[in-house]
This record gives sequence, C-alpha cells and structure tokens, in this order.
Amino acid sequence: MSHRRRNNKSDPKAEPNENSLDAGVQFDVPPNCLVCRVGIEKTGIINSFPDNFVAGSLFHIPGRITSKHYGRAVTLRNALRGDTSMKTIGMVVFEGVQSLDVSGPLDVFAETNAFVRPDQHYKIMTIGPADCNVTASNGMILASNLSYAEATFPLDLLLVPGGPSLPTSDAPSGVVDCIQRLVPLSRIYGSVCTGAFLLGAAGLLDGRKVTTHWQNAKQLALRYPNAAVDYDRIYMRDGPMVTSAGVTAGIDLALALVREEHGPAISLAVAKRLVVVAQRLGGQSQFSPYIEFSLDTGSPISGVITYVMEHLDRDLSIAELATASAMSERNFARAFVATTGSTPAQYVERARVDAARAMLEGTRKPLKLIAHECGFGNPKRMREVFVKRLGILPTQYRDQFLIK
Repeated sequence: MSHRRRNNKSDPKAEPNENSLDAGVQFDVPPNCLVCRVGIEKTGIINSFPDNFVAGSLFHIPGRITSKHYGRAVTLRNALRGDTSMKTIGMVVFEGVQSLDVSGPLDVFAETNAFVRPDQHYKIMTIGPADCNVTASNGMILASNLSYAEATFPLDLLLVPGGPSLPTSDAPSGVVDCIQRLVPLSRIYGSVCTGAFLLGAAGLLDGRKVTTHWQNAKQLALRYPNAAVDYDRIYMRDGPMVTSAGVTAGIDLALALVREEHGPAISLAVAKRLVVVAQRLGGQSQFSPYIEFSLDTGSPISGVITYVMEHLDRDLSIAELATASAMSERNFARAFVATTGSTPAQYVERARVDAARAMLEGTRKPLKLIAHECGFGNPKRMREVFVKRLGILPTQYRDQFLIK
C-alpha cells in the first residue's frame, strides 16, 4: 500500500517524546470509511490517501506521531479501530420504579441527538425483567428493550433509577445481579435519586462519594456507613460513578454529562428545548427543611427549641439558652448535642434560615426586615449564611420559590 508521511527527520520539533503515540501498527477500517477518510486527511499527519483504499482493508501508519498531533492522532487511531463517538446508554427498570427517574435523563440524551452529528448520537435502551413490562410507582407501564439476562455487552453509561420503596424494602435480586454484571463492562455507571440504594446493595458504594434524595440521605448513610454521603449536592461524580439527588436531579446529571461530552453550548441548547435550567443554582438543601426533630415535648431540650423559634430576633447565646433550660451552660451544651446531633449555635443558625425561607416564600417583606426579624441583624449577614447553607442568595431563593 503506497502512502506518504511527513519527514520527521527534517523537523527537530517532531522528535518522539513521552507523549508520542506509537502508530506503527495496523487497524481494521470500519465500513463507514468516509468518516475515517475525512479524519485522516484533516489530521495533517497523513499527506495523501491511497486510491485503492476500501472499507474492510488494513491501513498502516508508520513511524511515531509527535505530541504536536497527539490528540488528533488518538482520535484517528480510535476511528480506525471502529471506536466511533456514538454512546450506548442502558437504563435499568424494575417494578415500582420512579418513572421520571427513567424518562428525565433519557429525554436529555434523546434531545441531544438533534444537536450533534449522527456519529455522535446516543443509542438508548431500557433493561428490565424477561418477557414482561413493569409498572412504575405512578401506574405507568414501562416496556424494556432487553431483559436483564440479555444485557451482557459493554455500555458507555449505565444508569439505575430510584423508586419510592427502595429505602424501606429489600433490593430485587434480579436487578442487583444485572447491575453487578454490567458495571465492570460500563465506562460510566451511576444512579438517579434512590437508585443509590441499589448501587449499595450491589456493593458499589464503599469508599465512594455519593448523593441521593435529601429525604433519604441519612438513611443511605446509616445503611452503607463506608459510603461518603453528601446531603446537599444535586449531582456528583466519583471516578466512573455518578449519582444524583431526587427525581428531577437526574435531568441535571444528564445535562452535566452532555456538557462534559459535547460542551456547554449543546447542553444549553438541550436545556432550552426541555425548558429547564442548564445548571441549577445551589444544592438540594434549598428544597429540604433544616429543622426536623421529633422530641419529647416535656424534655428540657424541647422547651429550648420552642424558645428559639419564638425568639429568633434575639441574640440566643449559649448563656440565654442554658437559662431557658434551667441547666448550667456546660450541661446544656452537652445535652443539646446528644439530643439533636448539632451544637446550639448550629441549630440557631439553621432555625434562622428556615424562618427566612418561609418569609421569602410567603411574603414580599423587604430583605432588611426579614434579616432583622430572623435574627441575622442585617441583609449582608443573611446573604452570607444563605450562600454557606444553601448555595444561593436570598433574592435567588425568592425568585425560585415565592408563592404568587
């Protein structure tokens, strides 16, 4: 086979180094040789193309390609091997699955196909029980492209959706077996919402950073203590594993993966098409109540909590709260932490945030007045605490949640 290449000997910058790609090998050329041929000509590495080149033949790139063309050479090598950009996505479904956990992310990838080249399209498939449909938690009937047993090939992305019953029931063995078989074959794998409980049942959470629905995050952390559960993140990635918070956060996760693969312009176009934000502000703490305690109404700490909620405009120092509990400051601080799991100062700050959130949602009071009534002192301090606790400004919170 005749071809020409650059004369590297005349170019001192083209000397091989640790970033060079050894290209002195042969690759099978896939049938879509036109795509490969264009890629070869555009690299600037191969100066001519043999006239007798046909699909299915072997093509040989001699010598070494320097770091100047390394990235393009890797793309060329992958194309010649038949590794095109098309990504295969598998979504596991099961009885009682949350339908939006399935359809939300898959719609993102399906809509992306309208904005990228055909060779970059996502191939989407659902994987479920053999010879039967599943009923989602909302009563919707979902079909599958493949059964659990038939899914035995590599995937670019494997996603496991959640279901309302997963945190309180045993994981279906068929689903767990399927996950355990497919994860080693998948480039990226992960979960949406409470699908993280299925990843845990498959033994995949140990030593991993993971998130899930805020309402179930504590339960996930207790069930899988070797996992680092983040209570606030909308989505996160730890190596090949990706996880998202509750329900619609699966859309955020899918948009993030599209942004990673195709850039922010494509991700934004898809978000606009779906009428969602391309990148959500803040974490899921803005959707969850901070103050969730179930205490004996007759206990001293319960009385202090009531006192705090009724006097948020006060300083609420340790000394003041200890007096309200009829305990010494040291004993009160110890008892409070033991009962609530947080220090008095942390609790007071959270209570102020919750009260401010309620006012921002239900009233049009000026920020200065809300900051005063909730004990922040001034709007600047309230902004600082909101950003620290919720990841957004009070004005942004009001824009999202004001009841009109």
